[in-house]
Amino acid sequence: MTARRPDTRPTLEAVAAVAGVSRATVSRVINGVQTVDPAIVAMVEKAIDETGYVPNLAARTLVTRRTGSVALVVSEPTERPHASPFLERLFTDPYVGRVTAGAQQVLRPRDIHLAILPADPPAHDQVVRYVRQGHVDGVLLVTSSTGDPLPARFAALAVPVVLSTHLAGADESAGVSWVDLDQAAGGRLAAEHLVARGRTRLATVAGPTDVPFARARLDGFLDAVRAAGLPEPLVVEGDFTRAGGEAAARELLAARPDVDGVFGASDLMADGASTVLQESGRRVPEDVAVVGFDDSTVAHQAHPPLTTVRQPVEEMAAEMARLLLAAIDTPETEPRSVLFDPTLVVRDSA
Repeated sequence: MTARRPDTRPTLEAVAAVAGVSRATVSRVINGVQTVDPAIVAMVEKAIDETGYVPNLAARTLVTRRTGSVALVVSEPTERPHASPFLERLFTDPYVGRVTAGAQQVLRPRDIHLAILPADPPAHDQVVRYVRQGHVDGVLLVTSSTGDPLPARFAALAVPVVLSTHLAGADESAGVSWVDLDQAAGGRLAAEHLVARGRTRLATVAGPTDVPFARARLDGFLDAVRAAGLPEPLVVEGDFTRAGGEAAARELLAARPDVDGVFGASDLMADGASTVLQESGRRVPEDVAVVGFDDSTVAHQAHPPLTTVRQPVEEMAAEMARLLLAAIDTPETEPRSVLFDPTLVVRDSA
């Protein structure tokens, strides 16, 4: 029989000896206890590097009741017709990348991993089961509909959740924190800029009107146009994709060929509309001024670059992550709401 080789992996005791502290102190540092003196933390981390010690994550989870992971759940609440599949739209939408980057700014320094979970309706049960089984300590939920069942389902699991938008009624009843933009103010900024540029025959490529933030952007835009005493704008509904913006632009050109100002409720739709306008012989911005919404990479790369309403997605996602960590660290923390202000970024399209 072959003799079993002794386990020569570094131990907590070895780390403690190198650091000159107790085994209990090393354990507290590894488990992320916040009350340990920073100088001692530095000593222990140096000793861990020198000894090559690797913490037993399973044992750590048993002690701390933490997984060291949170989920970014991107939800599509209902089945609706789209030209492209959900996963394709998810991973080509700049918004999701910006949310991920913003959340990572806060999570990475805490050594917390981010698991991205796509959640179209067929995957809802699977995602809820994953969270219920304890794979993550909390959820950052990107959603857009008051009909989304996931906020209430996560709340029923007593897992910390922060929403990416204010769902009137849904979050209050579930006691969930949220972070959002003053969407109506963003719509007003777009309209006021077009009016200031002397445009009088306006149209908008709006988002789906059953999506609260899309409705708020549209309402803000319409309010500002009416306040300026201009004719009622033409409203064509899109789906926040470039293809949706292209289709909407063809529709609005057929209905109002003399349009001289267009507000796209997302940069993708605005860029799609701008492309179709130019293909039809309209110059942007000389003949038709175009304003987008988001200030994503799409706005920078568009031809011409888009004037757009900026929502600080990275900062908003970072705030979501901070609220979530506060709820994880202190479960009795009261739900909070944070509202960011939009700004207008003027480029060449308007």
